[in-house]
Amino acid sequence: MSVTGPTVLYAATVALGALIFLALVYAVFVSVIEGELRAAALAAFLSLVLPTPYLLIGLLDFELKALSAAGLLVLSSLGALILVVPFGQKRITEDDTPAGRIDERDIMFSRRLLWPGTARFEEYYAANPDKKSLDDAFRAQPGLLQRGTTQYNPYLFSAADATFTTVEALRPAVEGEPSVERVICNPSEVTRFIKEWARKLGVVSVGVTRVRSYHLYTTVGRGEDFGKPVNLDHEYAIAFTVEMDKEMMDRAPMGPTVMESAQQYLSSGAIAVQLAAFIRNLGYPSRAHIDGNYRVVCPLVARDAGLGEIGRMGLLMTPELGPRVRVAVVTTDLPLVTDERGFDYTMIDFCIRCKKCAEVCPSKAISFDDRVKIDGVRRWQIDQEACFTLWCKIGTDCGRCVSVCPYSHPSNPMHNLVRWGVRNSSLFRRLAVRMDDFFYGERPTPAHLADWMQAEVISE
Repeated sequence: MSVTGPTVLYAATVALGALIFLALVYAVFVSVIEGELRAAALAAFLSLVLPTPYLLIGLLDFELKALSAAGLLVLSSLGALILVVPFGQKRITEDDTPAGRIDERDIMFSRRLLWPGTARFEEYYAANPDKKSLDDAFRAQPGLLQRGTTQYNPYLFSAADATFTTVEALRPAVEGEPSVERVICNPSEVTRFIKEWARKLGVVSVGVTRVRSYHLYTTVGRGEDFGKPVNLDHEYAIAFTVEMDKEMMDRAPMGPTVMESAQQYLSSGAIAVQLAAFIRNLGYPSRAHIDGNYRVVCPLVARDAGLGEIGRMGLLMTPELGPRVRVAVVTTDLPLVTDERGFDYTMIDFCIRCKKCAEVCPSKAISFDDRVKIDGVRRWQIDQEACFTLWCKIGTDCGRCVSVCPYSHPSNPMHNLVRWGVRNSSLFRRLAVRMDDFFYGERPTPAHLADWMQAEVISE
C-alpha cells in the first residue's frame, strides 16, 4: 500500500471519530434543553468513549494500525446501513375496516354522566348489566378534578376545569345553517386553502377523507341529544392534530397533564369551529366534532385521512409526535380532494416491539400481547374501565402512556433522525426501542412540578 493510502485511511477514521463526538455533544445539548438529564449524562459519557478508538488512530503508531482503521470504518459503515438501507418494509395488506359501529353511550366519558337514581341510569344498566359492577368501581372514587384524589391540586385542577368550561362554551357553534349564497369552489384550491390556513392556526398535521359508515357513532351518548341515532350524511371529513406540550405531559400523571389535555381540546375545538364556520360561509353544510360533542370517532377518521395509525395504547399514533396530539374533525359536503391513507406498517411494527406504554401504565390497562381480532379487525384493545377508574382515583387523565412513548419526543433533528430510521429499517426499529430505554429509562420518572404549579392544600 502506498503512503497516500494509509494517510487517507487514517484521516477518514479520525474524521469519523470527530463526527461521532460532535453528534454526541449535540445530543448532550439537546437533552439538557429538554430537561432529560439522564440522557444528557449518558450522551456525555459516550462522547468520551465512542470516538476514542477513532481518534487514537491519528495519535498513535502501532502494529496493525491500518487494519484497525479499516476495521473501524467497515463496522461503522455496516452500522450506518442499518439506518440507511430500507429493510423490513411491507405494506399493511389485511383489511382493517371495522365490521361495526360504536355506540357512544358505551364509552367511559358517557357512562360517567349516568347518575344513580335517574331513568337514564336505570335504562342503561338494564340493557348492559355486565357494565354495572365495572362502573361502580369508578363511581366509588372521588372523580376527575375532584378534591380527595391522589393528585389533587386546587390551582391545576381549577385551571383545567376552567378550560373544559370554555370548550363547553363552543358547543352552540359546532353547527349552523350555511349561507344562502353558495360559492362554487375548485376542490383542489379550497382544499389547499383549508390545509394552509389550518397550519397557520397551529395544527401539526391535516388530511381529508371521505366519511365512511364506521366513522360514525350509532347513537349519541352525551349532551341534549343523548340516545338519538347519529344521522350525518356529510361526504367529506377534515381531520387535524394539535400538539400537546412535552414539558406538561412529562409530569404525567400529575395535574399539568390534565391542564394540557384540556388546553389542546380547546385549541383543536376552536380551530374546528373556525373551519366549520368558514365552510358554512361558503354556502355548504358543516359540523365541528370537538370534545364532548362528537358524532364521529376521531382517531378512525384521522387514520383514514393519512395522519397515522392506531397504536398499542388505542390512540392515534402520528409520525411527527406519536400520541402526543389532540384530534378534531370537521365534516362537510364541500367538495374536497381526499388524501390517501398511509397504511404505515412501520408504526405498527414499532408498537409490536415497544411495550413501554404497557410497562408504565398504572392501571395495567394496556396489553403486552400482540394485536387480536376484535369485530373482524386485528388491533389492540385497552381496558377502558380500568383506565378510567384510575383517572377517578388520581383526579387527572393520567397520560403516562403518552409521556413515555418514544414517538413523543420533541421534533428536532436528533429525534427526527431516529424517526426516519424507524420508518426506514426493521433492524433500526429493534435498536431504537433499546436506545430509548438506555437513554431515558425503561420506566422514566415523571418530571417535578414547577414552582408556579405548587399549591398548598389547606384543610378547612
